[in-house]
Amino acid sequence: MAKSMFDRGLAFGSSGNISVRVDDGWLMTPTGSTMGNLDPARLSRFDDQSNLIAGDKPTKESFLHFCMYEERPKTGAAVHLHSTHSVAVSCLHDVEPANVLPPITAYYVMKIGTLPLIPYHPPGDINLARAVKEMASRHHAVLLANHGPVVAGKSLEDAVYATEELEETAKLFLLLKQQNTRFLTPEQAKALKKP
Repeated sequence: MAKSMFDRGLAFGSSGNISVRVDDGWLMTPTGSTMGNLDPARLSRFDDQSNLIAGDKPTKESFLHFCMYEERPKTGAAVHLHSTHSVAVSCLHDVEPANVLPPITAYYVMKIGTLPLIPYHPPGDINLARAVKEMASRHHAVLLANHGPVVAGKSLEDAVYATEELEETAKLFLLLKQQNTRFLTPEQAKALKKP
């Protein structure tokens, strides 16, 4: 799935990272790696206490993933990208911090729901970890200001599909920004969130 995201321009260079829960810990893309050409033998491997036990040095943003796993015990995978449209929205001054993107489509509401904006902190900053952790118990997806999305899912597929839906909705939001747009009503959005 990492290569697919790279090939479609959702990840580029050595940006972004993904992680997956395994029986005895986690696997994560290592620092400086590209999703276009991952070497399974070099993946960062963590034990169930989040200690690095094998593979290359992990990304300095590993805490973004561990915040999601700690606050959302059913998380099976997490994706963090610097995808163009999501990052563009994260840089806008006039978005609603409690819910960055309006309910444009039913699929966005079903896959993401509410998307809070995490205030800007430099990559790797401990304050970014604290801010993400504070939101992670209530939101499986957050948008880091001037940085990009972090999305957790029950499986890698769920996390990737939700991240893709977020990116496409960010693109729609930017395309529609100066247009008189019909969003889903609060009632329509609420009906989509029913179990």
